[in-house]
This record gives sequence, C-alpha cells and structure tokens, in this order.
Amino acid sequence: MIQQWRDQLQARGNLNAISGRRCGELGGMPAVWTAAPSGLKTSRPPVKADRVNQAFILGAGLGTRLRPLTERLPKPLVPLFHRPLAEWAMESCEKAGIQRFAVNTHHLPKAWLDFSKERDITLFHEPVLLETGGGLKNIANWMGREPVLVHNGDIFSTLPLEKLIAAHEASGLPVTLALRTDGPARHIALDPTATRVTDIRNLLDRAEGTHLFSGIYCVSPDFLDLIPVNEKIPVIPAFLELAGRGQLGAIVLDEGVWLDLGDRDFYLQAHRELDLAPAVHSLASVAPGAVIERSVVGPGAVIEAGAIVRDSVIWPGGRVGGGAVLDRCIVFSETPVSGNYQDCDL
Repeated sequence: MIQQWRDQLQARGNLNAISGRRCGELGGMPAVWTAAPSGLKTSRPPVKADRVNQAFILGAGLGTRLRPLTERLPKPLVPLFHRPLAEWAMESCEKAGIQRFAVNTHHLPKAWLDFSKERDITLFHEPVLLETGGGLKNIANWMGREPVLVHNGDIFSTLPLEKLIAAHEASGLPVTLALRTDGPARHIALDPTATRVTDIRNLLDRAEGTHLFSGIYCVSPDFLDLIPVNEKIPVIPAFLELAGRGQLGAIVLDEGVWLDLGDRDFYLQAHRELDLAPAVHSLASVAPGAVIERSVVGPGAVIEAGAIVRDSVIWPGGRVGGGAVLDRCIVFSETPVSGNYQDCDL
C-alpha cells in the first residue's frame, strides 16, 4: 500500500512538493512565523508508547534555500544567536525529558564531529540521501523498541514538547504530529476531536487542510514497519496510510514560538526580533566608532572603527573593515568585508 501511495503521488506530481526535510514536507511550506481507529497491521503487535526519552534530529538536508551559507555549514549548524540551530532543538527536547539523540548527516558531515560532545549523540551518515522515511528506517537499530521524537533540524521553537510526548504516550498510536493553528500552509485536516489527522493536502479526497505541520512528531517503533528497507523514500506515504486508517495522531500546540529558519529573510528577522542572548557576543571585538544597529555579532568577530552594521548577522570570526556599510547582510566567511552592501551574503 505504501508503494501504491508513492506511485500515485508521483503520478500527480505531488511527491517532490511534500517530501522535503523541512516543514514544507507536508506541503511546500514557506518559512513562516506563528506564534474510532482500525488496528495497525504490522509484523508485530502494536505496542503502546513507553516514555519518550530519545530524539532524531533531521540534519542531512542540502539547505538549498540558505545557500551560500550552507556551503560552509550544514543548515542545522547555522548559528542562531551564537549557537547552532540543532543545539537549540536539542535543548528544547531536553526540557521535555529527552536524554539521547540521533542525527542523520549528508552534506558536510565532518562539520558535525565537534558538535556538542557533552551530549549522548549518535551520527548516521547517509552517502546517498535517504529522505525522511529512509532516514528514519536507517536508525531502527538505534531506536530499538522505544519511541522517538523527530525534530526537523532547521526549526526553532519553544513549543511545550512535553505535551506532544504525553499525547503520544496516551494515545497508543504509531505517530503523533505537533500542529499549529496559524500559518499560510495549513495542509493538515483534523477530525472533530482534533486528535486524528484525516487528510494531508486533500490527497485522500476527504478534507482541505486547517492546520500547519510543525516538523516535530513522535513515532513508535511499529511505525517503521510501514517503511521499506534500504530505500530512499519520504515519510509521507506512510503518514497517508495511517491517516486512511484513522491512526495518524495529532495535537495542536499553539503556545510558544515556532520558526522555520531555512530562509534567509526569516533568519535575519529572527535575529532582529528574538532576544535569546546578548546581540553582541562577549568575545566579539567592536572598535570605538563602529555602529551596530539591530544586528547580531558572533564570538571572535571583529568590527573595525567607522563600520556601520544594520539589520545584519556577523558569524563567529567574521571581519567587517573600517568604513564598511552593511544593511541586511550575513557575513558567514572569515574574509574581511569592505565597501557598501545591501541584502548580501558575504
């Protein structure tokens, strides 16, 4: 049945539109700001979720929307207020009781080797991208017979993940999606109880969507039985299979902040409007006479006298020369910047 869904999606031209690793996975979603089931037929009897204490961070994407920044770092390692996006994701998971992590890698895998060594992290390199379904199947042995929380690597959120975990544990369902009410890409349709997904992008011809998928969800080990072994495949066909059976769970979490930072405009906006850490890192060097307005300057960065930096982000080690004027720029390399620039990645 999974292969049948995949064939139908390919025939309708929808597979690529909903199979990405970011939140657009369920509908070509742009970066946004938002504040009676039948039995699952698997090779093993379904098991009600035990306590979720492990998470899978999706880190293998190419980060094409953030190029050229992702030519230096994989997207989940791009800094947000001086810390990699993946570190913010892991911290959010830890607040909900998560203790161990898996991360899949593909693009620039060596950049992950020194990441967050104090945590229990296992890296799974994919020489060939396996997509979301194949990547999840690839960690089956690490996952064991315990449920896992899956978190897209380019998401920043303060969602109460403990509520997602509690809903998944209580439901006994194979998957529980975390959803939001607001957002332009509301492709998820729910039943009247708002606890079951009935359709995705109306692919089941049941209903138009009313909610946005956050890119965060819980999975029980039985779900992996729906994903073929050693195959590059998105997770969507399996989601559709479960939705058709009334077994795709959901919880609406409108509390907190939710951001998809895979787009440069929203990446810059996050640094202007969030207050996660001091904008100018204590290890940055800003010369007297330099002007910093609504900008974030990372550790080891140097801003020389006479420079003007507005609505910009200077990565760790970046150098802005005297007299340079930057507006809405991202300095991601250590090559000294001089001159006037607007809306540039340098």
